[in-house]
Amino acid sequence: MATIIRTEDVCKTYVTGDIRVEALKNINLTVESGEMVAIMGPSGCGKTTLLNCLSGIDEVTSGKVFVEDRELTAMDDDSKTVFRAMRMGFVFQFFNLLPVLTAEENVELPLLLTDESSKEARGRAQELLKAVGLKDRMTMRPASLSGGERQRVTIARALVNDPALIWADEPTGNLDKKTADEVVCLMRKLNKERKETFIIVTHDPEVGAVCDRVVHMRDGVIVDENGSIQKVAQEIRRLG
Repeated sequence: MATIIRTEDVCKTYVTGDIRVEALKNINLTVESGEMVAIMGPSGCGKTTLLNCLSGIDEVTSGKVFVEDRELTAMDDDSKTVFRAMRMGFVFQFFNLLPVLTAEENVELPLLLTDESSKEARGRAQELLKAVGLKDRMTMRPASLSGGERQRVTIARALVNDPALIWADEPTGNLDKKTADEVVCLMRKLNKERKETFIIVTHDPEVGAVCDRVVHMRDGVIVDENGSIQKVAQEIRRLG
């Protein structure tokens, strides 16, 4: 498989007055195209910071990030914004759906922002909503959908641009266990069928259990890049 993400000694330091917090310390990570990777570890270990730096949402303090052989850390803000819009999709814990829009309108929005025709955007949105099991819920607004249905809309929106990479930050954190299991199974199914790469930040060992690989972090460093989910779960429980 081809490498889709590669980092070289990535560091991220936050400075507030005299206080320096080293959120990431010399991160070297490689992800292959089509992998489904979980990033796990205790709260405050740098998981979300790593996701934000790898996706270009946040600037690194030093080091390099390559996505599809392009150096993300060398791009200006406008170039990174365009690259994210064309090649990446995002799934967050709190859905971030526009409440005044229907499910299909929320999903088609990223395409309309890239000057796709309204007809093509609507057709693509409907195709993705069918793929995530919402064929009969397309015209509903978020307030009329369950939490699991809203997250399915979010996943459809993340996929609408046919991205190479899907970033998910605690995608099951706001869901009950049954719904969370359904969403995880859906992401795995889409990963297998569409061959897209998923990078998932999670506290949930059951999410990690369905992934190809678990990257375990602690105190801003990767302490285990290929650890078993049992080992990761034990470490999370030990650290509280």
